[in-house]
Amino acid sequence: MSEQMRMVEAVLFAAAQPISLNELKDRLPAGSDPAEALALLRIQYEGRGVVIERIGDGYAFRTAADLGFLMQAEAVEQRRLSRAAVETLAIIAYHQPVTRAEIEEIRGVSVSRGTLDQLIEMEWVRMGRRRMTPGRPATFVVTEAFLDHFGLESARDLPGLSELRAAGLLESRPAEDGLALPGTGQDDEAEEDPADPADDFFEEE
Repeated sequence: MSEQMRMVEAVLFAAAQPISLNELKDRLPAGSDPAEALALLRIQYEGRGVVIERIGDGYAFRTAADLGFLMQAEAVEQRRLSRAAVETLAIIAYHQPVTRAEIEEIRGVSVSRGTLDQLIEMEWVRMGRRRMTPGRPATFVVTEAFLDHFGLESARDLPGLSELRAAGLLESRPAEDGLALPGTGQDDEAEEDPADPADDFFEEE
């Protein structure tokens, strides 16, 4: 039985998928009792770092439930902001407090509602005070989280175009196809349909 337990252990260890008793029976020598060998092996592994668990009709080695936290890993996915998002963020940072209409005037195109929503969700932009003008339009300003992310003490320390490229916010491409610096209004193309706000926020890989 000890030898049968070793064979069952070897099969389970090497298997990519859970192994059923019938599969164990086919693999072990004739006359073996895989059910008993498996039962004894499960007892032997109780309380250890790995245990033998039943999964459907099969059995497999798995990490002990109370040690699952050791297998967790956090990964940060870095995604480059789209041109529209970068331009909108830059205009807000350099012109704050700024209204949506003013952002559109500077960019020369309408601003997708999704772009502003995503910047707010990232906590890089927040709503500022409403203007004391007809319609009381809302303004947008950058947040402390934005300043902290880029190591800025205040908005007065905002970087220039070359520094934005070095930070990875902009691609290294000619100015006419890069960031529309505040006041240039270079982009004359309409943004994506705001009905699908996330489509134009991140660039495709």
